Amino acid sequence: MKEVKLAECGLSYAVVSIMGPQSSGKSTLLNNLFGTNFREMDAFKGRSQTTKGIWMARCNGIEPCTLVMDLEGTDGRERGEDDTAFEKQSALFALAVSDIVLINMWCHDIGREQAANKPLLKTVFQVMMRLFSPRKTTLLFVIRDKTRTPLENLEPVLREDIQKIWDSVPKPQAHKETPLSEFFNVEVVALSSFEEKEEQFREQVASLRQRFHHSIAPGGLAGDRRGVVPASGFSFSSEQIWKVIKENKDLDLPAHKVMVATVRCEEIANEKYASFVANEDWCQLEEAVQSGPIPGFGKKLNSLLDTYLSEYDAEATYFDEGVRSSKQKQLQEKLFQLVQPAFQSALGHVRSGTLDKFKEAFDKALNRGEGFSVAANNCIESCMAQFDEACADVVIEQTNWDTTKVREKLRRDVDAHVATVRATMISELTSKYEEKLKTALSGPVEALLDGANSETWPSIRNLLRREAQSAVSEFSAALDGFDMDEETRQKMILSLEDHARGLVEGKAKEEAGRVLIRMKDRFTTLFSHDSDSMPRVWTGKEDIRAITKTARSASLKLLAVMAAVRLDDDDTDNIEKVLSVALVDSPSGSAATKSITMVDPLASSSWEQVSSSKTLITPVQCKSLWRQFKTETEYSVSQAISAQEASKRNNNWLPPPWAIVALVVLGFNEFMTLLRNPLYLGVIFVGYLLIKALWVQLDVSGEFRNGALPGIISLSSKFLPTIMNIMKKLAEEGQNTTVNNPQRTPSKNSYNDGRRAAPSSASSNLTSLDNGAEQESPLKDD
Repeated sequence: MKEVKLAECGLSYAVVSIMGPQSSGKSTLLNNLFGTNFREMDAFKGRSQTTKGIWMARCNGIEPCTLVMDLEGTDGRERGEDDTAFEKQSALFALAVSDIVLINMWCHDIGREQAANKPLLKTVFQVMMRLFSPRKTTLLFVIRDKTRTPLENLEPVLREDIQKIWDSVPKPQAHKETPLSEFFNVEVVALSSFEEKEEQFREQVASLRQRFHHSIAPGGLAGDRRGVVPASGFSFSSEQIWKVIKENKDLDLPAHKVMVATVRCEEIANEKYASFVANEDWCQLEEAVQSGPIPGFGKKLNSLLDTYLSEYDAEATYFDEGVRSSKQKQLQEKLFQLVQPAFQSALGHVRSGTLDKFKEAFDKALNRGEGFSVAANNCIESCMAQFDEACADVVIEQTNWDTTKVREKLRRDVDAHVATVRATMISELTSKYEEKLKTALSGPVEALLDGANSETWPSIRNLLRREAQSAVSEFSAALDGFDMDEETRQKMILSLEDHARGLVEGKAKEEAGRVLIRMKDRFTTLFSHDSDSMPRVWTGKEDIRAITKTARSASLKLLAVMAAVRLDDDDTDNIEKVLSVALVDSPSGSAATKSITMVDPLASSSWEQVSSSKTLITPVQCKSLWRQFKTETEYSVSQAISAQEASKRNNNWLPPPWAIVALVVLGFNEFMTLLRNPLYLGVIFVGYLLIKALWVQLDVSGEFRNGALPGIISLSSKFLPTIMNIMKKLAEEGQNTTVNNPQRTPSKNSYNDGRRAAPSSASSNLTSLDNGAEQESPLKDD
């Protein structure tokens, strides 16, 4: 079959076989009729079996391609009378595979009951019954060695004998009434004797040969044949038929036809699948699609699939349609399974690429200032249109694969990205206005709480209301571009308002944690500074008790303001009054007696008319803080009192008036003595200067501040060194005066001048010492 390239013929081929008695010239007829080279009997060696088995050859010069089979002759002595199995097998095989069966018979056997053709025809018709649905075959009876009897007279006799044989052959129930013409086309031809009339024989054979040209065309010898096996499956079909015949089974030609078609179509499909897998274009396409998108992927793959599926159809077109279609579907499924990963990769690249383009376009639209919802809707619409367009370039037409899931996944990814960007932008927007509120509220609230007074919380409420309304108005306008439902919008606005309130409450809690420091700072400010904010000097004229009460009242006011949050217009309480009554106005002397009969208003963990959520400092904590506050500010008050007493002592250095009158009365005589003798007055003046210098040098008043005994001890240790220091300075001053004046003889006047100058010099020295001491004294005080 390979040698004659039968597979290329499709259904355009014919099979001719010949059967007849042994040594009846079958091979000779075939060689002359078809130009074959079958072995012929040598008459000079005697009559014997020449052809053994079944031989096959291709006819020369006959179109379409015609195969001829030379069967072993029947009724041969070599096989014997009882060995007719092969005759029946070969006859059945010839009927199963042949379109035209030549039955070679002698002319003189026509009309005889026991002639050689009768057993042959019986064999043919008997084996025909073993074909469940036989194909229609042309029986061409070739009458050899024709005599003078005209063919017109021989043919009716032969047809009558054939009909009798057909009627006598047992048939299956389904074919009891089936006429012979349903299975066979009977043709009769007569040939002259090859040995006696060779030239005439050859002419008649040449004429018969013409009937085999285009034998399968309508009107030809086999023009109405049925159930033809395609040429590419002929070899396998013949093999299987012979196998069934050898096993002595009934031959079901329709089932056999389906079997042959199944095997052959499967072989063709496998060949095409293997060729597709090894195709270089497919390998390159498969490799390239893994790394990125390929323009025209769908067209390229469609072209490859069409090529191989068309090749399959071309080779399997003549086989059973059901089998062919089934195997074609299987081939398609295998090819589709093979290319599906590549298709999914290409579709994945389209999806990821479209998603990236969407993200880029969406970001650009937002950067241009487009509204979020408008930008999102426009970009989504454009993105899905791009995906649909790109899918059309990837889709494989034969598969009808649905890209809806990938499209839905893309839409989910797009929606997720939009939701993420939306959440991020809303979060940033919320953070922006929360930060704006923090900036607008934190500093002013802290300042208002620091300067706590009766208008602090109303001012904070007004500030909170104003800033919250401003932020909410701007925030609401910013949310317009996000196309959100009203419920969500109101929730976000309410959340921003709650955040603003939370900022104030948080700041109030933070300041409440530092209330003791604030109270001490306020007390120190009011206690240590006057109404002009100048540092207070305790001169003895100030009312420390009143100042202390004022400063503590202000601190108590701060504590009352910080005790609770009052952000609602209907927030009213008596915290300040309770604190004032319990901590400031209550007389300490009678506290012990009243504690027995009265309940402490601060002995509670909550305030009246104030919920626990708005409480910053509980009454018990207020009491504890006030106690600590008084303890830590008590030192400042005692220091102020000490400073005031010291100032009074320093300012009252004159003796009492009665002592001054006593000194004047009792010292009148001494005063008059000093007036009569001025020298005493100079000595007293020098002594005064000396005592003043010692007073300043020793810092007598400063030493006695710490007590009389410590002052005396300190002065006794410093008295002698101070005297020595003064004398040393006087000596140095005198030596400097001597060096600066030239030596000369002193006169009386100069002597007197010197005497007059000496007290002045001494006085100046003492004065300088006095001044030096006065200048040094403040440093020691400091």
